[in-house]
Amino acid sequence: MSLGQPFGLASPAAWLRTEGFDATCVDLAVDSLLPETVRAADLIAFYVPMHTATRLAIQYLQRIRELNPVAHICFYGLYAPMNEAYLRRLGVHTILGGEFEAGLVSLCHRLRNGDNNSSFGQLGPRISIDRQRFLIPDRHDLPGLSRYARMHLNGSVQGKVVGYVEASRGCKHKCRHCPVVPVYDGRFRVVQRDVVLEDIRQQVALGAEHITFGDPDFFNGIGHAIPIVEGLHENFPNLTYDVTVKIEHLIQHNACLPLLKEAGCVLITSAVESIDDAILGILDKGHTRQDFINVIELFREIGLTLNPTFVPFMPWTTLEGYRELLAFLFEMGLVEHVSPIQLAIRLLIPEGSKLLELPELRAMALPFNEAMLMYEWRHEDFRVDELQREIFSIVSAANQRNVTRREVFGEIWGEASRVLDVDDGLPDLPDIRPRAAIPYLDEPWYC
Repeated sequence: MSLGQPFGLASPAAWLRTEGFDATCVDLAVDSLLPETVRAADLIAFYVPMHTATRLAIQYLQRIRELNPVAHICFYGLYAPMNEAYLRRLGVHTILGGEFEAGLVSLCHRLRNGDNNSSFGQLGPRISIDRQRFLIPDRHDLPGLSRYARMHLNGSVQGKVVGYVEASRGCKHKCRHCPVVPVYDGRFRVVQRDVVLEDIRQQVALGAEHITFGDPDFFNGIGHAIPIVEGLHENFPNLTYDVTVKIEHLIQHNACLPLLKEAGCVLITSAVESIDDAILGILDKGHTRQDFINVIELFREIGLTLNPTFVPFMPWTTLEGYRELLAFLFEMGLVEHVSPIQLAIRLLIPEGSKLLELPELRAMALPFNEAMLMYEWRHEDFRVDELQREIFSIVSAANQRNVTRREVFGEIWGEASRVLDVDDGLPDLPDIRPRAAIPYLDEPWYC
């Protein structure tokens, strides 16, 4: 499942169709790629905004070559330029990162004019950060919204139908572990307000009751974000939405948070990553543990729901530090706010990661694993790696059972206590807010 219809498919589809090209969209996270579709294509372009999407796309390459050996293959999105060398060896002809719509249009014009000879190399830039005038995304052949994630509010079992939009790409910041940084390098680009609002309008017409903004950081351009929120609420007063914002920006622009709540925001995701100030410094996150605490308190005052995400297993993680994270979440009443998978995530180091600039990390990183699309690493304390595997197993098993976040947290607490040889049970969790009152998407994003 995906959060919603991908903007990265619908947006270039609009550009290509406007230029007279016959474009077919297939969301491989939801649908199958039909052989007749492959055979009819002159260009097959894979959108790879994330690590998992890239690995999924690579799995299709051999079959596509068998069905259509003359098709031009393109990979576009964040993970395309980051994995260029490997993708080229797999036979990918064109790599497009950053603002890719114009590049795809240019490529299609070349192919229409008969230039499908990859031996001369790629003519256009691998990465473009040029400002674009966006078109309203064309979503007509994507799977229906009912096949994507749901937003659950007030204990609703069925949940709200979710639409997905993007109001910006890239990010002003350079967190070392972030895959946006190698491509955008501290820059971001906006999707024009009228395009965003029309995209919302067309998804509401398709049945959307909630909108997820997929921006890496919705507050990168506060002067762009707030008018969109105001326009959304003015045109669709019953529509709810969620956004992603850095802890740093939540503090800097805290005066805007009541407006977001009044305009229908029910959930704000923030990549906290760690509560250890030393680790936060290594990642160059731009916030501290105390900043996180301040945001927690601020959200409770306003009545907004915070969805913190973490990378709890890193080369700098200690067993004691992991248990401290669990205790922190318990004491701050955040157990129900955190998806269990967030307590099992291991640091991913892709090609091009700024983390590789750190001498201590280069010293412990293993060679690049092309099949996994990452640099593997082993913790100097093997028990940390073993704990991560056990926690991941607990979370995976819990997904197959009808168990609550509290129950999964209790199992994770027990496993961490066992490894540390600490004999203390988990007390009753404080009821800061009952689970039914905490909004959540039933497809938690993490990589």
